[in-house]
Amino acid sequence: MNDTESTATYLSRGEDESVEYKAVLPPSKSIARILCGLANTHGGALILGVDGSSGNPNPVGLSRDFHAHEVTSKAVTLLVPSILVQHRYVDYDGNSLYLIEVAKSDTPVTVEGKAYSRSGTQTVASQEEFRPKQSCESAEQLAQKLARLAASATESKTNFVEHYLSILRIINDLGSLMFPVSSDTPTDNREERILTRILFSSAADTFEGYLSDLLYEIYLANPNTLKSNEAVTVKDVLDCADLREFIDSWARRKLAKLERGSVKGFIAENKQIRDLAVIEKSHQDQLEKILQIRHLYTHKNGIADEKFLKYFPSLILNDEHRLSVDQMVSMFDYLASTVNQLDVAAIGKYRLATLA
Repeated sequence: MNDTESTATYLSRGEDESVEYKAVLPPSKSIARILCGLANTHGGALILGVDGSSGNPNPVGLSRDFHAHEVTSKAVTLLVPSILVQHRYVDYDGNSLYLIEVAKSDTPVTVEGKAYSRSGTQTVASQEEFRPKQSCESAEQLAQKLARLAASATESKTNFVEHYLSILRIINDLGSLMFPVSSDTPTDNREERILTRILFSSAADTFEGYLSDLLYEIYLANPNTLKSNEAVTVKDVLDCADLREFIDSWARRKLAKLERGSVKGFIAENKQIRDLAVIEKSHQDQLEKILQIRHLYTHKNGIADEKFLKYFPSLILNDEHRLSVDQMVSMFDYLASTVNQLDVAAIGKYRLATLA
């Protein structure tokens, strides 16, 4: 059976435990997870350049400018143990598709230490059950919400959710330290205050990381969105091994203003995010406050300075800013909801690939 016949067979059967379609080129980690799921189930194929959103496969084609070979080759290196993956462009009915095939593996395959399998048309991860040792109701509720948000997510949101679930597990595993009295009361325990600052900063950093990763996914799926009038030096280009690395570097550069605490500046300079119409002014103000807390915790050990008082005038200069676990989880929830809204909007507007 030649490539055209194999592709026709995969398209005729529709998406199932052995076949998945993507209209655009996903990031390498998303491809790796899908291939991992296929290899751990029955084996099968991932076909890029096919829109399956209507329930029926619609070949739309995948431009050869998308560097599918390089991205897929990177995905294959993430599979442990190494398995045979065949991937190539196929001309089908006037469209250029990218066919990736993998056989069923005799041994469990993982990606970054996590196993995946196929359940119907979805690739699912084996996740630890969220079992709090000392119950924090707000953390439990957010964990359940995050599990729901993980469905039909970009790779960026999937990574965000996994990191937040890890933070919530730490909060509950160290419940006697984090909230010895109650989860709505800041503790006087010095170690708890330090741990709170570390976890809060990690959560805020992960939000910023999501935005950078989302920009990368948008650029990868829609190369034209990378075009702008901004100056790029020869050094900028030569410092990167390939286009994929340049796109990743450019996306992270876009985060510079956000890392300095300016949400408004970040939104103003990033049309791809601004056009999603999710982070409006009131939203920006709340995000700005959360990131200012992160900045204070990271650089000032929580001791209020004059800049911080502009955002939180109820404090006194040199006071220590403290959060209860419930207050902290509430801000995590706000960031997670923002990520979900951005992800849904970006998938719709830029037709990003999802890890279903």
